[in-house]
This record gives sequence, C-alpha cells and structure tokens, in this order.
Amino acid sequence: MSSKSVGIREAKIQLSKLLRMVKEGNEVILTDRGQPVGKIVPIDSQNLPLEARIGRLENQGVIEPASEKGLKRVPLPIPVPDDLAQRFLREDRDGDY
Repeated sequence: MSSKSVGIREAKIQLSKLLRMVKEGNEVILTDRGQPVGKIVPIDSQNLPLEARIGRLENQGVIEPASEKGLKRVPLPIPVPDDLAQRFLREDRDGDY
C-alpha cells in the first residue's frame, strides 16, 4: 500500500481522484500547512455491509448477479400428522425397521 500526502485545498479539488486511489488500496494523508491532520484509508472489506460485499464480488467477477429467472421456489414442507416424522426419525436412529 502506498501513501500520498495532500494539502487540504488540493484534496478538495482532486477528491474524486484521491478516492479512486483509496479504492485501489492506497492511503491519502491530509495535511494542513504541511502538518498531517488526517488520513483516508480503504475500508476493511469485513466492515462493509453484506450488500456492499456482494456488490464488490460481482464487480470483481467472482460471482454473477442473481437473476429473477434463475430463482427457484422452494417447495412447501409436506404436512405429516402428529408426531409421525419424529417417530420415523427415532426408528431410523434406533435401527428398529
């Protein structure tokens, strides 16, 4: 990661360019009359909201965006009377066929 020192006035003028640098993993040190006063650094990807992390993976080509056509409905569970499913499960685990 490289860093660049920039005066506040220059930072105001070139903010978009500086943000692109930060997105690429660089840091920008802000100075006021030559004295460091702040730093702009990339956000750790673990601190981003889930939607932002998914968007980043889509932009990198790691995953493809979901399409409405690709979504499949999960079937509803089959209703079984009383405790029939639990009884079958117990029988299966105990080996009582």
